[in-house]
Amino acid sequence: MADSHKNTIRFAERITSSASFKTLYSEGMGLVEETAGYLDGTGRVAAKALPRMASVLYAAESMRLTTRLMQMASWLLLQRAVNNGEMTHEQVIAEKTKVRLDGFACDKSAPGWDDLPEAFRDLVERSLRLQARVALLDKEIYQNNGNRKVPANPDNENSVKAQISLLQTAFGGN
Repeated sequence: MADSHKNTIRFAERITSSASFKTLYSEGMGLVEETAGYLDGTGRVAAKALPRMASVLYAAESMRLTTRLMQMASWLLLQRAVNNGEMTHEQVIAEKTKVRLDGFACDKSAPGWDDLPEAFRDLVERSLRLQARVALLDKEIYQNNGNRKVPANPDNENSVKAQISLLQTAFGGN
């Protein structure tokens, strides 16, 4: 019975080298760039005009948004690295423990949510949808793949440091 798994085609693993993954990668990296541009430009100006409650919420949500996008970008970069032969599947699994694809949700019923700029709320919504797609793909590739289970991230005490390390690994920097 164990030998029958040797001939099994693992579709979930192959999806990261497909055209649909390339589209997801482009969408994810595009959203990162678009969000950075918004937060550094139009969003910065819009945030200054917000009422106090909305201003506090904007600051908190922009941190969640950038963290969410950084986590997804790290995951996408890892998948691209394995596809390009820059990292082995085992190296990706080891680095992937630093990536967190859950959490960073937002409370749309929070006081001030409706006062946030529409463009900002749109970026948050799009990032949440993208996060759900990436998390589903991650689950299909790593958690539903027989013996290839990836341990959950045991601690997120220093997730920024972990993300910097992950990005350095993906780009081959020091």
